[in-house]
Amino acid sequence: MIGRERLAPTRMNLLRARRELARVTKGIALTRRKREALVAELFKLARPAVDVRTRIAEAVSRAAESLADALAEHGSADLAAMAWPAVEPRVELRPAKVWGLAVSDVVDRTPIARTFDARGLGPGTVGPAVATTASRFEELADLLVDAAPREQRVRRLGEAVAETTRRLLTLEQRVAPGLSAQITSVRRQLEEREREEHLRLRHVKRARPRTASTA
Repeated sequence: MIGRERLAPTRMNLLRARRELARVTKGIALTRRKREALVAELFKLARPAVDVRTRIAEAVSRAAESLADALAEHGSADLAAMAWPAVEPRVELRPAKVWGLAVSDVVDRTPIARTFDARGLGPGTVGPAVATTASRFEELADLLVDAAPREQRVRRLGEAVAETTRRLLTLEQRVAPGLSAQITSVRRQLEEREREEHLRLRHVKRARPRTASTA
């Protein structure tokens, strides 16, 4: 791409600069349309993402309150012992694309929330605070897994919008004005050269009759 360097005042360079400016102008239009499409897609996902974040924040608050009650009743050592055996959830991901951006979809997973019996805890060994804490943290984990693909899309789209905006500003504020300035400079120099050449030819034509008459 032609930058801000000084171009030799030739018609070939003028044509090249004009063609480059035409390509840059087309690139600006395409980049602007791409940014508008990315922003539209981002807005479409942003509202649901905000709603899910609100639900997650509320779930975190409820789980933290239950955990504080359980710790006060059983202590950290007994509560840690009650948490075993731990269950490792299975999550199956599938690669996907959004506007050329690599993302992932959750295609299958095991639920994290379990019934009281599935936790393997006897009714006489735990109190209601422990059961409530376990349920709320499992519900929170399910929310986080479900929200992860949408959060990833929002983040990737936000990064793409920022990058596209930077590229658009560079084309609009640096590249295109630089090319326009080069075209103007080269055109003026060529016009000045043509005027000088025209004046020189007129001077030569006027001088020829005097030379002929003197001879």
